[in-house]
This record gives sequence, C-alpha cells and structure tokens, in this order.
Amino acid sequence: MRPAYLTAARHLQRGREAAVEGNDQDAVREYNKALQLLRTLPPERTRDVLLAHTHLAYYQTLALEGRDVAQEHLHLGISYARSTRDALARAIAEECLTGLDVAL
Repeated sequence: MRPAYLTAARHLQRGREAAVEGNDQDAVREYNKALQLLRTLPPERTRDVLLAHTHLAYYQTLALEGRDVAQEHLHLGISYARSTRDALARAIAEECLTGLDVAL
C-alpha cells in the first residue's frame, strides 16, 4: 500500500504546483487522480491525512474560481483534518476558514 500513498502524494504535489502556476484544469485533474486512488484504500491515518490535504488543496484551487463545489471539498477537508489531528492539515483548514468567520 505504501506505493499507493506515494503515488497519491505525487498527484497532490503536482496538483499544487499546477495551481501555483495558474493551471487550474491540470490541478483539478491531479487532485481527482489522488482522490480516486485514496478512495480505493482502506481507512487508515496516512490515507486520511492525504485526503485532508487533497480536499483542502482542491478547495483552495476551486475557491479562487468561485465554484460552488469548493464548499464540499472544504467540508471534507476539515472533517479529515479534525479526525486525523494532523497539525499541518488543521492549520491549512484554519487558514481556509479565516475568511468565513468560522473556527475549527
């Protein structure tokens, strides 16, 4: 299973890089690949941490475009960040919520 986690992490990283470069379509494509792979794996902390980071990155990319589906990714990302207690995911979730006047 470790290779699957590494593959998902690579998709997440490539998605983040594409988003920074302003190529939102490639970013969304990479996030989708990561999500598809992670959803095939059994529940486990590493998987859930990667899901938190992927959903939050997805939200950040889609929120810039003002797309409504972004809220679903925010909700899922926050949920995974809370359940895993991953400090970085929680910090990213807090940052995403800053403009929404909501606390994690």
